[in-house]
Amino acid sequence: MKRKIYLLATTLLLTFAAFTSNAATYNDDKKDGVNKEAIANMTEEQKQARIEEIKLRVAEIKAMDKSEMNKAERKELKNELKGLKKEAQAMGGGGIYLSVGAIIIIILVLILIL
Repeated sequence: MKRKIYLLATTLLLTFAAFTSNAATYNDDKKDGVNKEAIANMTEEQKQARIEEIKLRVAEIKAMDKSEMNKAERKELKNELKGLKKEAQAMGGGGIYLSVGAIIIIILVLILIL
């Protein structure tokens, strides 16, 4: 009986792992405007100052009247916001993100252990 449960749990774990895994993709940071080497060489004060500059620019963009802009200008603002977001994320560090599949796997492993 325990062997069947073990096999079922293993099958479930492998199934979840197969369907929740993401393929690794190559991301050239220079095309996004984020230079990780330059960010790594910054001091904490410089990083905080740059983050404040980014916050001010985002606030300016949000306050703009976009209804009078043409499509190209709106697209340019959108691309600028994406670049600012990536730069802020590169400076901020990050965190730990768990997918639903990973949470289910952790729960199943805990059930098997206990």
